[in-house]
Amino acid sequence: MKNLFITSVILLAASVACRNPQQAFEQEIEAYRASVRNPGLAVAVVKGGEIVYSAGFGSASLEEEIPIDPERSLFRIASISKSFSATSMMQLIEAGKVSLDTDVSTLAGFPIRNPKYPEKVITLEMLLSHTSSLNDSQGYFVLDAVNPAANPDWAKCYNDYEPGAGYEYCNLNFNLVGTFIEKLSGERFDQYVEHHVLEPLGLYGGYCVDSLDASRFVKLYYYDEKADAMKESVDAYAPRSERIANYTFGYDTPVFSPTGGMKISACHLARYMMMHMGWGTAPDGTRIISEESSRSMQTERSEPEHYGLAIEHNDELIPGVQLVGHTGGAYGLRSAMFWAEDRSFGLVMLSNGSDKEDDDVPIQVIPTVLNLMYKYFCR
Repeated sequence: MKNLFITSVILLAASVACRNPQQAFEQEIEAYRASVRNPGLAVAVVKGGEIVYSAGFGSASLEEEIPIDPERSLFRIASISKSFSATSMMQLIEAGKVSLDTDVSTLAGFPIRNPKYPEKVITLEMLLSHTSSLNDSQGYFVLDAVNPAANPDWAKCYNDYEPGAGYEYCNLNFNLVGTFIEKLSGERFDQYVEHHVLEPLGLYGGYCVDSLDASRFVKLYYYDEKADAMKESVDAYAPRSERIANYTFGYDTPVFSPTGGMKISACHLARYMMMHMGWGTAPDGTRIISEESSRSMQTERSEPEHYGLAIEHNDELIPGVQLVGHTGGAYGLRSAMFWAEDRSFGLVMLSNGSDKEDDDVPIQVIPTVLNLMYKYFCR
C-alpha cells in the first residue's frame, strides 16, 4: 500500500509538470530556496529570440519585504560584468583604436611587464583571456597595485609563468581593460558602456551606483554563522560620490569596477545575452559588435579552462549540454548568464544570497537553478 501511495505521488508530480511546467518549476524553486534560506532570486529564459519566461522569487530587501521584479530589480551581477567591458573593447578594436595584439604598457602610462619575462609583451588579448600572468595578490581596486611608481611590491602582481603560457582568473586584468576603454574613447568608462552598449539595446543599468535609481537595487546577503542569520552586504552598492568628485581620468577607473560592477535586471541581462547569442546582433537587428568580434570573444584561449574573451564554455553546469557565457559571485550574490552552444536557448539567474558559508555550497545555487530551468523550459 505504501509503495502504491509513493508511486501515485510521483505520477501526480509528473502529471503536473507535463500539464504546467511553469507551476512545477516554481514549486521546485521555492522548495530549493527554502532549503538554503535564499532571500531572493530572479530568472529569465530565452528561446527563439525572445524571453519566454521570467520570474522573481522572494525579496529584494528582507528588512522591507520588497518583492523582486525580473524586469526592474537591479542586481550587482559581479563577474558577468567582464563581458560588458570586453564587448566595449571589441568596439574600439573595430574602430581601429587598438588591436588584440597591442602592448598594454603603451596604454597604461607605466610598464606592465612580468619581471621574470621582461621582453615578453603583455597584450590586450592576454588581459581579456586571463592569460596575462597577472594576479590579484596586491589587490585590484586601484591601479597603484601594479604601478611600479606607486607600489614597491608591484612585482608580486606577476606569476612565475610566461605571459600567454598560463591562465589565472584575475580581476586586475579587467580593471586595466576598463581604464584603457576610457583612454581610447575619451569617455568615462561607465558612460561609454551606457552610451555604446546599454542604450543601443534599450537596456537600463550601469556601473555607476550614483547614477542609478537606488530604490531598484536588490540587497545582497551573506550568512552570519554566529547569529544564524542573513546579513546585508552593505558595500555592494556603496556610493562613490566622493571618489568620483576627485576622479583622475584614465587611472581611477576601478572605482566603477569594470571587472564586476554592472547593475542590471534579469530581463535586461537576458536581452543583452541575446545580442551575444546573435553573434553581436540583437533580435531587432541592432548590431553592437561585428560577427568576427563576437566569434573572437567566444573562441577559447585556454585549456582546460575553456575561456575566451570574458566568455567561457562550460559542459559541467548542465550535464550533456554545452553552454557559453559567464558566472558571477560577490557579496553573497551568485549569477549566471549562459546560452546553449547551438543557440537553442539561453538562461539567466540572479540570486542575492544563501545561508551557507562553505565555498562549495553557494556555488551550487547556479547549477541547481540552471538545471531546473533547463528541465522545465528547454528540454
